[in-house]
Amino acid sequence: MNKGEELESLSILIRDLREHKNVTLGVLSEKIGRSVGFLSQVERGISRPTVADLTAISEALGVPTTYFYSLSRPRAVPWVTRPDERRTLYYAEGITDVLVSPKISAGFSMLESLLDPGATSGKGHLDDSSEQGGFVLEGELTVWLGDGEPVTLHPNDSFQLPAHAPFKYANLTDKPARVLWVFT
Repeated sequence: MNKGEELESLSILIRDLREHKNVTLGVLSEKIGRSVGFLSQVERGISRPTVADLTAISEALGVPTTYFYSLSRPRAVPWVTRPDERRTLYYAEGITDVLVSPKISAGFSMLESLLDPGATSGKGHLDDSSEQGGFVLEGELTVWLGDGEPVTLHPNDSFQLPAHAPFKYANLTDKPARVLWVFT
């Protein structure tokens, strides 16, 4: 699936879930602190949400963020995923997440996050209902937990964040970064 097809399928998933939950664009925009116009553009596939936007949307609609990876491809072995079987989300602000877990309904999910130089999860903090952690494979990842000082992680550094801990992250370097992310 190319970036255009992925953006279209993500926009359909968001719109269909919002409509299924009988939530108007206005109510959703209030819940996530974004404009109705922005949400309308996301649902029409014109704009890409940031990681923070999609996390806020999933929390407001009562689903885990991994819900948006649910368009899986058939696999020869159900407990294994190969690179050509993975679902990818391309976010605004230079972040690409690849679902590497075979199942999203299990006790945890794994993502490979690819961060372009200067990439960020968004302006605001994420407030995810999942406990999560990560392992930096390549490059550098800077994480802000709450109002604390930023912490920069390097290859082979790892972190673990409790559920509902407000945080944001970015790649503040001029080189790409790669992180294995695990969610409960």
